[in-house]
Amino acid sequence: MLSKILYNLFLRLYSFGIRVISAWNPKAKKWLTGRKQIFSKINAQLPASGSKPVWMHCASLGEFEQGRPLLEQIKALNPQQKIVLTFFSPSGYEVMKDYTGADHIFYLPMDSAKNAQQFLDAVNPSLVLWVKYEYWYYYLTELKARQITILLISGIFRKSQPFFSWYGDIWRKMLDCFTHFFVQNSMSKDLLAKLGVTKNVDIIGDTRFDRVLEIAEACIPVPKIDSFCGDSQVLVAGSTWEEDEFELLHFVKANRHIKFIIAPHEINKVNLQDVMEEFPNAVFYSDWIAQDASIVNDQQVLPNVLIIDNMGMLSRIYRYATVAFIGGGFGADGVHNVLEAAVYGKPVVFGPVYDKFEEAIGLINAGGAKTVDGPISLDKALNSLFQHENERKSMGAQAKDYVYKHAGASKKIIGFIQENRLLTS
Repeated sequence: MLSKILYNLFLRLYSFGIRVISAWNPKAKKWLTGRKQIFSKINAQLPASGSKPVWMHCASLGEFEQGRPLLEQIKALNPQQKIVLTFFSPSGYEVMKDYTGADHIFYLPMDSAKNAQQFLDAVNPSLVLWVKYEYWYYYLTELKARQITILLISGIFRKSQPFFSWYGDIWRKMLDCFTHFFVQNSMSKDLLAKLGVTKNVDIIGDTRFDRVLEIAEACIPVPKIDSFCGDSQVLVAGSTWEEDEFELLHFVKANRHIKFIIAPHEINKVNLQDVMEEFPNAVFYSDWIAQDASIVNDQQVLPNVLIIDNMGMLSRIYRYATVAFIGGGFGADGVHNVLEAAVYGKPVVFGPVYDKFEEAIGLINAGGAKTVDGPISLDKALNSLFQHENERKSMGAQAKDYVYKHAGASKKIIGFIQENRLLTS
């Protein structure tokens, strides 16, 4: 089968590429070192008898935030239920490796027939929750062979995906492995129907709405962010890449009276230093909290740009925004999580690459977000929002209303799990 040959070639090239670039790429190095002697780590932690845990797999941190409400509701319903959590990417594992809501947290070994068998022998799950995407052929087919229930959580399908292509035989076989699909929209359901997948599909929306509501309603303040913002208007720019920072640069330099909080998506030392050099009168968050706020730089002038040099704070920082800018929209991969800002009733702005993201499209249609295509339109949009309170309030209210209207997906999935008695302990 040609598609299987291509898939195996992809696996080999991916593994080889990771080894090559790990020499200079910190993320690739973590991906590689995190999987060294991985089965020794797994076997050392998991009981030989097997406890039939729930296994949740997430590609990265964003997918974990989608799955997290489910894990925590499962634990609340049944505190004795064991949970195994795996990540493919270091940006998920390294941030959440100490997460207390799961009993065991691992990198997922690279996909292969041998690794899938060895991993499932060790974990022996009773239920698998596969979040959104990242389909691994050998894991999924081995799960099916063992007749283990697999639920796809917050799935989303597009015509451009390989399931719907001429070379997609192996991908369509992966779909056959799932017991039930919980998808985000009707387009996903219609596309699955064209492949004959009709009886086990429910449109329930995105579980991320539930997660951002949990964070917002917990409302945990960050005092040092309070002290930085003071009484100023604030732009929070979250999950930014170099392209986003370039687009923002003119507006930041032209508006010294506004406070800017920039949270880069990549927080390695090289990137953070590059961001620091881009923006005048800036300070790292770690320096801000370590020193007296009045003397954080040599000029003894209070900075108006705060660069967040850690991970895990951004979802709480958006509450301090007057306006939120979401990064990723000027890059090929597209905009990052717009809901984290919208839930606080903040007007949201992002770049032109958002068509793959249902929540970004929905937020624009609801009137809670604006998209821009370059520095001129970005300056125009931001100037309008900062200068017109009524526009800000209207957009913010629409953004918040959009999030609250779309919550509840997690409860629907939990209902399915309970109704079908899928928890074992």
